[in-house]
Amino acid sequence: MKSHKCDILVVGAGPAGSSAAMTAARTGARVLMVERKAVIGTPVRCAEHIPGPLLKEVGLGRRFVVQPVRGMRTLLPGGEIKETRAPGYIIRRDLFDQTLADGARTAGAEILLSAQILRKNGGQIVLKQDGGQYSEIKADIIIGADGPRSTVGRWIGSENSSLIPAVQVRVHLVRDMEFTEVYFDKEFYGGYGWLFPKGDQANVGLGRKKREGNGRSLMDVLGHFVSRLTREGKIKGRILGNMAGWIPAGLLKKTSHENILLVGDAAGQTHAMSGAGVFQAVVCGRMAGKWAATALKSGNLCLLSEYEKEWRDMFGGTLERAVKRRELLEKDWDRLDEIIKYCWIAYREYYAGSE
Repeated sequence: MKSHKCDILVVGAGPAGSSAAMTAARTGARVLMVERKAVIGTPVRCAEHIPGPLLKEVGLGRRFVVQPVRGMRTLLPGGEIKETRAPGYIIRRDLFDQTLADGARTAGAEILLSAQILRKNGGQIVLKQDGGQYSEIKADIIIGADGPRSTVGRWIGSENSSLIPAVQVRVHLVRDMEFTEVYFDKEFYGGYGWLFPKGDQANVGLGRKKREGNGRSLMDVLGHFVSRLTREGKIKGRILGNMAGWIPAGLLKKTSHENILLVGDAAGQTHAMSGAGVFQAVVCGRMAGKWAATALKSGNLCLLSEYEKEWRDMFGGTLERAVKRRELLEKDWDRLDEIIKYCWIAYREYYAGSE
């Protein structure tokens, strides 16, 4: 069994992991980032929208950008349409993730692909690489950026308990679109459907929580949603690809414990109502990398707790409000027409009241 030694081990090479690895490596720390996939960013499990400010925040070019969007249209069951101006971009998420990983590598981080973290034995991390080779890694600090079902989170007893299953297909658009579209429907319990333009194609998907009496399967409901959009003349032709995944929809009580930090979906930093998480992943990833490097240089792991304070100070209020709105949405789903404006980010009623 091979052995590796590093200062900081980053588990997961998504936006959170690569941002953490890049930031820490720039300080001179020995950073090893491990990723279970053979190709970073694939398969894509994302609707592939990012807010406008993130492009400048990342600062690594535009090769992953497919098109700009002017904002979002929210379509309610009764036919009302709410248009929200919020400039953003539709991206190729695989290229986005690979661009960030390249930035981490350029900064000095080592990246190990096709490597699955198995367990933690005291101070040793055991992983299995493609081909069945096992390795042990000794790291002073571990950053878990391994998604909504985080192995690292399980080690510290901090796991996502609220997850929304989501499915998505890629289809042809009938005409160009400048807005993303979000659809609420009584059948999409606790979630919504979406139509996100991507050049001459689009991502069409939906997330829906399980509920007694839901009836049809998630894929069946998606099929009916696709048929609806086809009848409305928005999409056409055969399905070009599909994906499925989990959307975190709750906050974790802790994202820092001893020498371990959690970030991104693993930390529950995804917005519980909109499902947006890439911006938080990048920003909080940088925070995690910064505090990991600071703790390492000072020889004081207690400084890792500053990461949790910083990210909660920036995003905590927003994410807590989203969790509360989600609780209301699920509890009173049968009154969707009455509560939706209080529960969805496009309406000013959503922001009313205390945190």
